[in-house]
Order: sequence, then structure tokens, then C-alpha cells
Amino acid sequence: MSFIKTTEQASNYNHLEKMTVKELLTNINVEDKSVPYAVEKAIPAIENLVNSIVYRMKKGGRLFYIGAGTSGRLGIVDASECPPTFGVSHNLVIGIIAGGDSAIRKAVEFAEDSTTQCWKDLQKFNINKNDSVIGIAASGTTPYVISGIQKCNENSILTGCITCNEGSPLSKVAQYPIEIIVGPEFVTGSSRMKAGTAQKLVLNMISTSIMIQLGKVKGNKMVDMQLTNNKLVDRGTKMLMDELNISEEKANELLLKYKNVRNAINNYTNGNR
Repeated sequence: MSFIKTTEQASNYNHLEKMTVKELLTNINVEDKSVPYAVEKAIPAIENLVNSIVYRMKKGGRLFYIGAGTSGRLGIVDASECPPTFGVSHNLVIGIIAGGDSAIRKAVEFAEDSTTQCWKDLQKFNINKNDSVIGIAASGTTPYVISGIQKCNENSILTGCITCNEGSPLSKVAQYPIEIIVGPEFVTGSSRMKAGTAQKLVLNMISTSIMIQLGKVKGNKMVDMQLTNNKLVDRGTKMLMDELNISEEKANELLLKYKNVRNAINNYTNGNR
């Protein structure tokens, strides 16, 4: 089958400039509703990738996201949320974007076209065989990402990808390809829309399920979250009240003493009250 970029196909809608605001919002919403169904079809592929990553992370491996533009930014967002949410090191899940950190806010011209820079960026982290790398590219054709995945394969590093085109060059080189086929965008070619939403949903699924498998959730609670603001202190206090059946005052005292919901629970149940 020849490779066709459905993400670049003409929108199902025309004369957008003639639509009212309500029509624009309604039609965008109609398109967005299709994304979770597209993701659902890829659950078996996501499951296979997650299981393989968990196996390596339990042996000390790390997870890397590589991408350019919107895809790279989404990877960085997901990676940056893991430490505060699950209490893990900033070096456990790492997002890398073509063009470096400055590209997070402002596009770096032609950074995504390099076929050598991605591997150099990964080597800065002393990447090794226990690590896993997921290439994120809606088009599935980004040279920065494809070349990075190829070099990882050559060095016996597990590779996966998230793309929104079927049979893309990226899917063909990744060991565990995930294809979320969302079809044409509302604004033709604007893959920050449905494709970006699809990638975000899949990244949520991957990182959350990995962290649960690594024991970073108890029941349904983020017991290892970092207490970085008053909202999270309040959330942690309520967790302890529910888990230990104690007063708000006692829960807050324990939380501030042990700096962590899990530590507070363990110490309280062990008699350190």
C-alpha cells in the first residue's frame, strides 16, 4: 500500500471563514469526538509497548520521548508531569525536542530536518540498552525522529512511535508502532488539532499505566505526588483522612512531617504517630 498522509488531506469542511463562531466551535467539536474512538482501536498496540517498557524500567531503564514541534512539546509536557504526579526522578521520563529547549516556546527553523542531531541529543543522557524511546510525529515522516529511532534500533534500544498516518516511514522503523488514524484536520494540515489530541491521549495512557505498574499509585490515589503547592497539600491531607480515618488536623500534621502521603501512611500504620 502506498503511503498517504491523511493528516494532510483536505478538510471535510470548506469556507471556514464564512462560518459563525458557533458553527466553528460545533464543527471542531464534532471532529474532536472521533479521536477517542481512533485511540481505542490502537489499545492492543499501546498495551504491547507499555508491557515492554515496564519490563525494562523495572530493571533500571528510563523512558525517552523524542519529537519536533507540537509532537515534541507534547512529549515534554507528559515527561514533566511525571515527577510532581508520581514522585519520580526528573531523569526517569525525559522529553527531547528538536532544536532544544528553546523550541518549546518558539519554532527552530529546520531543526526537525536533521538526520544526525537526535542521536547526539540522546547520547547526552548516556542512553543504554535498558532504556526505551518513543518517537512522536503526527506525519510519521519527521527526519529528526526517524533517524533517532533508527540509531536506537542499531544500539539494541527498545523503540516505539506514535503517529497519525497509516504505514508511515516512522511506523516501519519503530519496533512497537502506534498508529492513531484521525483523518483530515478541521483546518487542513493543522495536526496540532485532532492529531495532537490523539497523541496527548496516548501519552497519558502510556505514562499513567507505566507508573501504576511501577507501584506509584495506591488504590486510585497519587500517594507519591510531590507537595509543590497548597492545592496538593490539601489533596494529600484528604487522602490521609480517608485512608487512615483521622482528623484533618492530624492528617495535615502527618503529611507535613513525612513530606509524602505514602510515607505518612506507612509510618502511621507502623505506630509512628
